[in-house]
Amino acid sequence: MSTTPTDSTTPTDSTAGGTAEHPRADVRGVAVSVDHYIGGRRVASEATFEDRSPLDWNWKLADVSRGDARVAELAVAAALDAAAGWAELGTAGRGELLRRLADLIDEAVPELAKVECADMAMLEESLRLRVLSRGARNFRAYADLAEAHEERVWSSNGTRNRVIRMPAGPTVVITPWNAPFMLSTWKCAPALAAGNPVILKPAEWSPLSCSLLADLADAAGLPPGVFNVVQGIGEEVGAALVGDPRVRRISFTGSPETGRAIARAAAANLVPFTGELGGKGPLLVFDDADLDAAAAKAAVMYDDAGQVCLAGTRLLVQAEARDEFVARFQEQTGRHVLGDSRDPATTVSPLIHPDHLRRVAGFVQRARDNGDRVVRGGKVWKEGGLWYEPTLVEPLSNDSEIVQREVFGPVLTLQAFADEEEAVSLANSTAYGLSAIIFTRSEERAQRVGRAVRAGTVWVNTFLVRDLTAPFGGVGISGIGREGGDYALDFCSDLKTLQILEGSTEGGDGNG
Repeated sequence: MSTTPTDSTTPTDSTAGGTAEHPRADVRGVAVSVDHYIGGRRVASEATFEDRSPLDWNWKLADVSRGDARVAELAVAAALDAAAGWAELGTAGRGELLRRLADLIDEAVPELAKVECADMAMLEESLRLRVLSRGARNFRAYADLAEAHEERVWSSNGTRNRVIRMPAGPTVVITPWNAPFMLSTWKCAPALAAGNPVILKPAEWSPLSCSLLADLADAAGLPPGVFNVVQGIGEEVGAALVGDPRVRRISFTGSPETGRAIARAAAANLVPFTGELGGKGPLLVFDDADLDAAAAKAAVMYDDAGQVCLAGTRLLVQAEARDEFVARFQEQTGRHVLGDSRDPATTVSPLIHPDHLRRVAGFVQRARDNGDRVVRGGKVWKEGGLWYEPTLVEPLSNDSEIVQREVFGPVLTLQAFADEEEAVSLANSTAYGLSAIIFTRSEERAQRVGRAVRAGTVWVNTFLVRDLTAPFGGVGISGIGREGGDYALDFCSDLKTLQILEGSTEGGDGNG
């Protein structure tokens, strides 16, 4: 990993190992800066916040710089200073740097995996073999898409017309604590490829891998101010960033409550905003489905301790197949291993934070109090740890809180349905609409139900297969706007129509 210089606005220049003013935490042998990255330099805050590992809450990873309105001001100013030069590079010039960044991410995967595993407890093997490489693919994909974009050109009313993408300007990206590195690249890549300087604000519960992303961006040669990382508490530095009228795009992933607050700030300045705000996905199993495949995939919903917004957490099973499905599901779930995320044998990691453990446990306890039946699990696995047992709840009613609200933990619900009509009604009965999963052998049913279910993404007989050119987002309180492919690049751009009177200029269609 490279190191970066520091900003004299608060402190002094750092060395490879950091200085007293700009320290680097040693996280499993990887040096990680605890300071902001603004304008190509590290910037410290006097105030800090603690970052502890979910693997062992007694393990303090770092005291991290806690940003405020002043830090937000520095970051937006740095992005503004860099905007014109980054736009002038064009898609090819930007693409070259973003592909270089992607190569550096690939090289850094082992170190990134060590840090992110310690910081948010995702399984290290999964990070190393699958998740982190998606960060590199995000940058390559959007560099390619931006360069391959063909402007719409046509003639009408005696004029030649062309639609041009213009960089929108400084873009604030606020990402969640689950899969922080990958989700940050997913949002930052299209903004950068479109020509926008970015200010990334990672979640305070897992900020460290995003600090490493700043080092990699620096090593790749992104100009100062093009990519900035600001750390801190959402209500403090995050609020200052999204409320700044100089910011021209905001992209957020998190809760509906925070999404509403950000949307109000964006609306005040007429800033386009996209938000992915969680889900309560149905997993529908029809009686003609491959029940072994359906049960195995349902058990996968406990991976990463259920801290996956796209997970199918509501198991909706046709009545005729219910008992057989449940037996197979119980067998598959019984194969899970709770343990240290650094151990390749572990399949279920701890939850991110004691507050989140209390939240998840609270949902299950209220379900019990409500009369819902806990079929399996339903308790903390290890005294003093943050693991919660894979849990299945059979609710008394579809109106039960455990059905209607996102738990974001290893907790699934089980309900039976009689026919397609009831299946679709149950699937569409929550305020969410991010994703859905359907298991059936019938192509006709896959088409009918897939079209009838209200969700931004519907998978049939599979899960979590992503094409970066496809639109991604939710309906209802699951979000607003779409990311992915040209949808993301259009969001990150201002569109201009250029009209030239036919015959009034020389030079043909203007492609020269």
